[in-house]
Amino acid sequence: MDRLRIDHLHKTYPNGVQALKGVSLSMPNGMFGLLGPNGAGKSSLMRTLATLQPPDQGKLYFDGLEVFKDPVLLRRQLGYLPQDFGVYPKFSAMELLHHLAILKGITNKAERKEQVMALLEQTNLYSVRKQSVHTFSGGMRQRFGIAQALLGNPQLLIVDEPTAGLDPMERNRFYELLSGIGENIVVILSTHIVEDVHDLCADMAVMSGGQIVLRGKPGTLMQELEGRIWRKTVHREAVAEYRRSMNVIATRMIGGRQQVHVLSDASPGAGFELCHPDLEDVYFNALTGNRYTGKEAVC
Repeated sequence: MDRLRIDHLHKTYPNGVQALKGVSLSMPNGMFGLLGPNGAGKSSLMRTLATLQPPDQGKLYFDGLEVFKDPVLLRRQLGYLPQDFGVYPKFSAMELLHHLAILKGITNKAERKEQVMALLEQTNLYSVRKQSVHTFSGGMRQRFGIAQALLGNPQLLIVDEPTAGLDPMERNRFYELLSGIGENIVVILSTHIVEDVHDLCADMAVMSGGQIVLRGKPGTLMQELEGRIWRKTVHREAVAEYRRSMNVIATRMIGGRQQVHVLSDASPGAGFELCHPDLEDVYFNALTGNRYTGKEAVC
């Protein structure tokens, strides 16, 4: 059963930027991945879902209730980790969580203490609970961000670009934390990192130019490209010619050499080998179909 329904959301900012162009999605409990390049409109959508800004048109429903008729109803059930969040200087992790819990309406002292301590344990921050948050590493700060987002046992959790800048070890810790959360609530993971969605999400969408351009389950979307992705290692100087003559969906650096990935129902030429599609092929094919001209994939 779908708990969150997004119905034709539009948003244009005063500077004329049309960030959302009729976005529609629905999702049940579980981890949902929203992939897209920088500037695709992901953060604008996340801010709208978090009721930080109203849409110009369209409606948002959670558990059947129309959110923008009374945004407070969703805010009581919402956890939000924005792309950038600040912390109060000189506050310890424990003190700051207590403060944020009070702001979220958890006024019972015993209940608040129990929840704060449990979240510090859950996010592996208990041993540094008395340390000032502004001294935390990037990964520790992101884990603290999840802890504050989980205060009040939210039913909708929104995390925006949570692993950007994290080293592989911290990213894995973050994966483990998120995967343990997303079974009984709706978790939206907004990111431009394909690996995040591949490892965590059973359902996903790709966003580009303020619109949803692809929606489905990662395994199904990869299967739909089976037998159609061809690759070849080429000289860097030849990439432009391949782009002109073939449907190149991505180029990747493999061991210091360029590899082109081509979408074709038959072999596109000598030296190409058929390969199993991965989620990056799905992602870049969706963006190529919408004339995306951003950076190439780097492996």
